[in-house]
Amino acid sequence: MNFASAVLFFVSFLALGNVQEDLSGKQAVPPPLGLQVGQRAPSFSLRDQFGHEQSVEKLRGTNGTVLLFVRSADW
Repeated sequence: MNFASAVLFFVSFLALGNVQEDLSGKQAVPPPLGLQVGQRAPSFSLRDQFGHEQSVEKLRGTNGTVLLFVRSADW
């Protein structure tokens, strides 16, 4: 047990030494992903879990549409 603890401590110490800090003080701004709020989605169609083809036009409601894409762990 002591040997395993020593190895774990040594490996985490090495990993800590490899962490690099950005000393320039500048924060990188990531590019925006996806659509912005209020922006219209491009026209597309996909098959749902039942094999039926769904499109943006079919899903669009009177107050708009919320699309949520979820990938489960067992795919």
